[in-house]
Amino acid sequence: MPSDQPSRVRFLTVAEVADVMRVSKMTVYRLLHSGEMPAVRVGRSFRVPQDALDHYLRTAVVERDRMTS
Repeated sequence: MPSDQPSRVRFLTVAEVADVMRVSKMTVYRLLHSGEMPAVRVGRSFRVPQDALDHYLRTAVVERDRMTS
């Protein structure tokens, strides 16, 4: 049964994304600036939709040759 209320999007800060991914904030900023991970700009800050982070982590592919080098 459809709801009359729109679903609420949860937004994460760069620090929260870095914590979840266990990387530095600079790594997250690189992903945002390269367009690999979508974000919303709020003033001078970025916010990453939780769904975008989940999608990025689900679809991230590591090249096999790079893993064995």
